[in-house]
Amino acid sequence: MTLLLILVMPLVGVILVGRPVAPYLDFPPRTQAITHAPFSLTWSIVYASIDLLLVGGILAALTESRRRIPSRRSRPPGAPWPWWGWAGLLLTVGGWVVAWNRFPWFAALQRHSFIIPWTGYLLTVNALTLARSGSCLLTRAPVRLILLALCSCCFWWIFEYLNRFVQNWYYLGVADFGPSTYALLASLAFCTVLPAVMSTYELLLRFPLFNDGLSRLSYSIAALPERIAWWALVLSGVGLAGIGVWPDLLFPMVWVAPLVLIASIDRLWGEDAFLAPLQKGDYRHLVGPAVAALICGVFWEMWNVGSLAKWRYSLPFVQWGHLFEMPLLGYGGYLPFGVICWMASKPLLGELPATVSAGRPQADSHLPLTPN
Repeated sequence: MTLLLILVMPLVGVILVGRPVAPYLDFPPRTQAITHAPFSLTWSIVYASIDLLLVGGILAALTESRRRIPSRRSRPPGAPWPWWGWAGLLLTVGGWVVAWNRFPWFAALQRHSFIIPWTGYLLTVNALTLARSGSCLLTRAPVRLILLALCSCCFWWIFEYLNRFVQNWYYLGVADFGPSTYALLASLAFCTVLPAVMSTYELLLRFPLFNDGLSRLSYSIAALPERIAWWALVLSGVGLAGIGVWPDLLFPMVWVAPLVLIASIDRLWGEDAFLAPLQKGDYRHLVGPAVAALICGVFWEMWNVGSLAKWRYSLPFVQWGHLFEMPLLGYGGYLPFGVICWMASKPLLGELPATVSAGRPQADSHLPLTPN
């Protein structure tokens, strides 16, 4: 139902304003550079305030988390740095170098360099997690990690579809790819999204600041009444329809509406996996994935800026103050996106174990153990 609403509601908006539906159903959904609403100081202040509010909330949570870390805490034993960790570092640095240069011997593969540093990143982050705690996704659940990569491909194609309505980013250096080639090569790159965010999130869980402290914050929330969940479901659906009607005005709904939609359906269907931990003061699954996605986002944008095949942004109102290709205020979208990644990954990964002992993951009072 969730996926159906995400796919259908923007088309409802398009139908309401009388535009043809067929162009939005093309696969692969390509976008081009278009002219959006010009810079607006008013809207820039609004979006900057929202970004500051989100960042301020995360910093406040981490500040209290630091105070609530137990004074006596035994760190789980780590493991030796694995050989594939060195391979990951080599791929990360080497991939970065070849992506930003135009070596003649690499010309045939130049446009496909994106996958190299991200493969290295995944290996490196998992090696760091293993070295710190004795367990990581790659060694504990390799099959699930592979399946997550396949799910990631489909997951990001959904956002490519939503982008067809708002056209906030577009790709360069791929114009001569046919539909099949474009879809195949893009899918390979998209396979890294969820594994990267979730591997980074698991690494953050190995630090007390993102684990022990965040699991026992003092500001818990009350149980969400069903009528509020229904209103949230309706408003998120309206927001998704709105990107088909007013794409320049409601483009942030691409990142906000799916999050609210999934959380409200989760509450109404009785699982409440997102809101229930917040009622106990456990904010790990809210803060950790948001920070993990922002970390990955910085690397995504950094490695993209010098690549031959790359993306650029065209955002309404805030197309200024770029950090790499991304307007600075656009980085706020990575925060809700990280939580969406966690929600999309949870059916496959369950809860990531937060502690390990003797190289084996152990559940704690909030995070049940998930077998491979």
